[in-house]
Amino acid sequence: MRKVCSTVQQSISNKGPALVTGASSGIGAVFAKKLAGRGHGLILVARRRDRLESLAGELSERFGVEAEVVAADLADPADMERLERLIRERTDLEFLVNNAGFGTAGRFSNVALSKNLDMLRVHCEATVRLSHAALPGMVAAKRGAIVNVSSVAGIIRVPGSAMYCSTKAFLNAFSETLSMELQETGVRVQALCPGFTYTEFHDSPEFADNFDRGDVPKFLWLSADRVVDMSLEALKRDQVICVTGLKYRLLVAVSTIRWLRPLLRRLTRKRER
Repeated sequence: MRKVCSTVQQSISNKGPALVTGASSGIGAVFAKKLAGRGHGLILVARRRDRLESLAGELSERFGVEAEVVAADLADPADMERLERLIRERTDLEFLVNNAGFGTAGRFSNVALSKNLDMLRVHCEATVRLSHAALPGMVAAKRGAIVNVSSVAGIIRVPGSAMYCSTKAFLNAFSETLSMELQETGVRVQALCPGFTYTEFHDSPEFADNFDRGDVPKFLWLSADRVVDMSLEALKRDQVICVTGLKYRLLVAVSTIRWLRPLLRRLTRKRER
């Protein structure tokens, strides 16, 4: 673990630090930027140390906040235990963003079992373990927030993404129930459900032959900046399930209409191949 801190300007805010997983790019990196801009120190977690160190240095210099770098794979039990210990020791943690995740393309039976199990570990087990480690300190301080980055795929079923939809549905249910338990504690919980977002998510080899951004209408794409802004605004309103944007809220509403479900399945059938 490496710590980076600006020598030019120190934050004078009394805000506690924010831990962000999957912080090396995309939505995680934007959360780190926005939270640093609000005066939160940072604990940046991802597998790519070089990306984390570059981001930590940039945000420390720009916002005058302390930034710690933790290179970790959340599918690795040893790395998970190390990160849990770090969180339990940092009783001042004020913000936890469980953003780390990945997708696969293809029928469940055609995807390697090891990848399916890794997705369970990264999306579900890591979120549960890190939240469990962070909550005692947040509840004691009577402040804090946990954002679990889910997806509209946790609400709308998409053929070819059986594990992805299932793990994201778990995050929604977990977030809603946890929020109920934490009422009157000062700790807020949110499941952020973005739709298609311009990030590196679809650049992995998994999607090389199974996904073409051009097949998705441009009006359905959102920037990571916009997604994070909507999340933070919704958090102020104590909105637990945050579906990003009117278009996706309408799509979610349509998905509940039984006679329209076959149309949605046809529109998403390419994901099965």
